[in-house]
Amino acid sequence: MEFTAKQIAGLIGGRIEGNENATVNTFAKIEEGHEGAISFLSNPKYTHYLYETKSTIVLINNDVELEQQVSTTLIRVSNAYEAVAKLLQIYESAKPKKSGIDSMAFVSHKATIGKDVYIGAFACIGDGTVIGDGTQIYPHTVIGDNVQIGANCLFYPNVTIYQGCRLGNHVTIHSGSVIGADGFGFAPNAEGYDKIPQIGIVIIEDDVEIGANTCVDRSTMDATIIHKGVKLDNLIQVAHNCEVGENTVMSAQVGLAGSTKIGAWCMVGGQAGFSGHIKLADRTFIGAQAGVISNTKGGEQLIGTPAIDSKVFFKSMAVLKRLPDMYKELSQLKKELAELKSKQN
Repeated sequence: MEFTAKQIAGLIGGRIEGNENATVNTFAKIEEGHEGAISFLSNPKYTHYLYETKSTIVLINNDVELEQQVSTTLIRVSNAYEAVAKLLQIYESAKPKKSGIDSMAFVSHKATIGKDVYIGAFACIGDGTVIGDGTQIYPHTVIGDNVQIGANCLFYPNVTIYQGCRLGNHVTIHSGSVIGADGFGFAPNAEGYDKIPQIGIVIIEDDVEIGANTCVDRSTMDATIIHKGVKLDNLIQVAHNCEVGENTVMSAQVGLAGSTKIGAWCMVGGQAGFSGHIKLADRTFIGAQAGVISNTKGGEQLIGTPAIDSKVFFKSMAVLKRLPDMYKELSQLKKELAELKSKQN
């Protein structure tokens, strides 16, 4: 597919500087640009590439001031990063979708399959499961009994969705992820541990995306809930009875212990961990590798283990670097004080 600069500007509300008939058919990073590609500039560190890139079109912010002439066609927008994201979405949606049920897939005769659904080879659909229109289920994905799946979902190969779970519309789940496995519930006894049956489900609302090899456990009772618009990265663990608020995003290797409640519009850095039965208020930012062990107030930026205010954390780290010297000074002061006391006596 080819698009002209004029067409692209129309899609994203941009202003052209250069050849409005310049055409592109792919995307490229500005530092790796080539003819026929469109790139974008949003980070000032990459501005020098603007004058040497081979890309045919480059998206830039309205406030970028040119220091010299450029050979590429520019499209100015209010936010180049958002504009390229929109173009990538349009590009992705234009790709043809697969449809039909592969002859080597197993679909229960008790399942209900919507229109224009694709089910790949060796996928398995259980009894009583309902799959909405336009959903794509790639090979080797297993969907258990009595699962409800909305329209236009996308499940990549080797996804597993356990029995009874409910998923909304436009849900994307990447390879290797498991939805609805048992929560980690065991009661100790004299001889070992008794398993506590996990009889709840997982509910995933609309427009959620879950990365590869992420696990969302079913609840002991009621439901583990991932609310609308949540984006989970790869290798995340969401334990039983957790709840993740609307439009919250989490980076890779985050771990939520049981019954953790995460608010809306939170941002969680990679490898952060949460102890169980705590509440993270709306719009809280958690830095990478933070350990959160108590409730938050909202609007905070926390980092460290245990997690504290980011400004306090960095001040503490500055002091921590000086601890060896401070220890030497303290030892010397103690020695001098002891000598003074000895002389007085």
